[in-house]
Amino acid sequence: MSRVAKMPIAVPAGAEVAITAAAITVKGPLGSLVQPLNGLVKVENNSGTLTFDVVDASRESNAMSGTLRALVNNMVTGVTKGFEKKLSLVGVGYKAQAAGDKLNLSLGFSHPVVHSMPAGVTCATPTPTEILIKGIDRQQVGQVAAEVRAYRSPEPYKGKGVRYANEVVKLKETKKK
Repeated sequence: MSRVAKMPIAVPAGAEVAITAAAITVKGPLGSLVQPLNGLVKVENNSGTLTFDVVDASRESNAMSGTLRALVNNMVTGVTKGFEKKLSLVGVGYKAQAAGDKLNLSLGFSHPVVHSMPAGVTCATPTPTEILIKGIDRQQVGQVAAEVRAYRSPEPYKGKGVRYANEVVKLKETKKK
């Protein structure tokens, strides 16, 4: 069995887990998430502790047990605490402004860039050069952050662009004559 799947998940107070034959649903104070179940993995709820076990000894079942455990752990964390990604804008005149479910970006283009947020994801701009993306679905929060970063990813000579808050951009040396 997968080493990841061997670790049980403790369901915190305030979150409830419902397991059916087709899906697992996790509800918490921040919202609700659903994950379809695979027939290769057995999921059991033992009084607030989720355990994952393989159905047969196949390689696919072993891999799927660890994957499903990680996905359900992210669901439990998401509905109780939530996830957030912090982006920073580096460059003269680069700024961002959150307006409802839209993010307005000025990234040195001749036109403003407007990114609309999907349902379940919110954004905030504490300062004009910082973007905070929050949500309960880890995959969705990471995808939105990657899409915003892709508008102007950091270039290697001056480091200008949109980068993650903890990202280190390795700068290249300019050409010498």
